[in-house]
Order: sequence, then structure tokens, then C-alpha cells
Amino acid sequence: MIVSTFSIAAVDRDSGEVGVAVASRFLAVGAVVPWARAGAGAIVTQAMANMADGTRGLDLLAQGLSAEETLARLTHDDPELEHRQIALVALGGGSAAHTGGMCMPWAGHRGGPGYTCQGNILSGPRVVDAMADAFESSGGPLPERMLGAIRAGEAIGGDSRGRQSAALYVAKEGGSFGGHLDRFIDLRVDDHPDPLPEVARLLELHRQTFGSGGRPTLVRLQGNVVREVQRALKTLGYYSGELTAVYDTETSAAMQSFCNVENLEERLAASRDKGPEWTDREIVNLLRSRGGLAK
Repeated sequence: MIVSTFSIAAVDRDSGEVGVAVASRFLAVGAVVPWARAGAGAIVTQAMANMADGTRGLDLLAQGLSAEETLARLTHDDPELEHRQIALVALGGGSAAHTGGMCMPWAGHRGGPGYTCQGNILSGPRVVDAMADAFESSGGPLPERMLGAIRAGEAIGGDSRGRQSAALYVAKEGGSFGGHLDRFIDLRVDDHPDPLPEVARLLELHRQTFGSGGRPTLVRLQGNVVREVQRALKTLGYYSGELTAVYDTETSAAMQSFCNVENLEERLAASRDKGPEWTDREIVNLLRSRGGLAK
């Protein structure tokens, strides 16, 4: 299996997030290239990809091996090594990469503290440089930074054969829906004429639905805020009572129904630690938008 692509593997030591962003002229690249595990690191398997390197490498990183030590283990005695491209970043920020001499040109990599960028069958070395420069000069959440790096690489030329698929995978301790797994963000566009904007759109929807994984910005449901919420819920058909400006049982039930339909239960639950009269500001903003009210 030859996976010709460009990718970034990176870690945010402050948030504990590790992940991969990738794009390619290859069907469903997200099923082959990205590997990440909270508490361990992130790996990409490309060119003549050996997907077993993903799981083996994460096991080694989780055992405490450095990025360089893990790469040495994965590449030792591999008969197809010159046809492979593999890169990894450890939770501590160390990175390592290998681009085999028989990978189809242009192929190469560039890494730094907390990240590694790589690709093969690219339009030229400027693709990897643009990705690395974009990541190094950016700030903010890791998923957006990685996606920005991939989009910078595509703007320079990306995969020389064109576009087909893209993916964004981020692991974070307890980051999944319900908090039981580390699968924080897992977005794929498997076959599309312009996949990266689609991944960006999905990431925006993911943030809107599930939040950023941090503490939500809260608003107190009282006075005029409750009246706005009741008006919006009434417009949308969830509430049939009066605009009392009191967050009573009927209003709370209507809010819960709205959140159930819009898959906002995680946002709603995350805000309830402070009390039932508090909620996530983004829920109120979405209600205002859907109910035809100004923010």
C-alpha cells in the first residue's frame, strides 16, 4: 500500500493533546496514516505504509521510550525501510522521522520541538517548509494549528497529484464523548474534490457541538437572558409557556429537549457543576441564532 501524502504530527504539552493532520490524493487517508494516544504521542505511517508501526510505536512511546528510540525500534531490520516514511512525536515534545531513499519524489521531512512535518510525491520541499513555518508561527489550540499547517502546505502545492481526502485526529485523556476514551477529535473526509475546507467545517461543527475540551464559558440563566431563551425555545417549538424570565421546570425541560435534538448534551452537562441555573454561553448563542434573535 503506497500512501503518498503530507502530514503533521504534533503535541501540546500544556493541554496534553497529541494528534495528526493529513491530506492526500489517496482514498480515505485517515484510515491509514494517523495514529495517536493520550499519554504516549502521535505517529504517521506513509509511503509504503506499515500500519502496524502505528500501534507498535504508540506502545513503545507509552512505555517511556523517546521518539528517537522508538523510531530506531520500528526501523530496525525492516526489509522495506527505503520505501517507507514514518514520523512520530512523543508526549514530552521530542520528534523523529525517517524518509526512505526509494520514496517517490519529492519526499522529505522537517521537525522541531513538539512537531514533525513530512510528505512524499509532493510538489517540492517548499510544502514541508511551509507547513513547519506555519505551525511554528501559530498559536491557539493544537487541532487548529495542525490544520492550519496542512492548509499552508496545500497552498504551496501539496500532493503533486492533486486532492482527494484529508483527516484530523487528536487524542486527549478522557476527551471522547462521555469521557471514557481518549478519542477527542476524529474527523475524516474520505473522497472529495476539496477535502481540507470540509475538514475545517467539520472541526467548527465539532467545537460548536462538543466544545473545546476545556472549561466552558458560562452564562447565568436569569432575567432578560431567560426571557430570550424562552422566546427562542418558543419560536423553535420546544416551549409553550409565558415569557416569565424565570428559569423554571418547564423552561429547563425545553432547554434539555433542544440540547438533545442538537447533540449538545455534553455542553449542557459540563455547565451544570456550578448549578442548574448556569449554562454554556454557546448554547444560548445557538438558541439565539436558531430562534432568529440577535446575539
